[in-house]
Amino acid sequence: MKITIVSLFAIILAGGVATASAQVAPSATARQFSVTAGGMASISQPDYSYIYGAGTSPNRTYGLGAYVDLHFTRWIQIEGEGRWQRFNTVTSGFNEYNGEDTYLIGPRLPVHTFRFLHATPYGKFLVGLGNGTFLTAPAFAVAAGGGVDFRVSKRFSVRLPDFEYQYWDVNPTALKPYVGSVGVSYKIF
Repeated sequence: MKITIVSLFAIILAGGVATASAQVAPSATARQFSVTAGGMASISQPDYSYIYGAGTSPNRTYGLGAYVDLHFTRWIQIEGEGRWQRFNTVTSGFNEYNGEDTYLIGPRLPVHTFRFLHATPYGKFLVGLGNGTFLTAPAFAVAAGGGVDFRVSKRFSVRLPDFEYQYWDVNPTALKPYVGSVGVSYKIF
């Protein structure tokens, strides 16, 4: 009787182990690639004004932007973003300063994912173009920055904060604006 109960228990246990799995997909074959798109609101120190020229502007500008993150693997990610800083610009006589636009792309490196807060701090290094009505042609721009993404559901994340220090190569001088922003993103797949 004891052997029958032990044998029956072993068969049930073996059947349960055979049908159970710890992961939805094995980690070696799980899809790593994903695309996340989002929008953001920004505040910037433009480093230019028509009144004072190049240098720290007395006014901050506000704007909107969009970004896309491509996640190839945990450590290989690319971010592309566009910002349009068009609000709180200054008009001086006939010269109108309509803000600054940037179009940047580059690598994004997540530092760590905290399971408790669902927070992922990251760093990024982006290159691209910066433009404004005060320029005769778009300038080469480089940006270094970082921030934290908080996952609030399976598909939605909040980016709070995101900060960039930019360097624009404008002859004969250089502009060094910095930008802070917050945003919301949606994981497409």
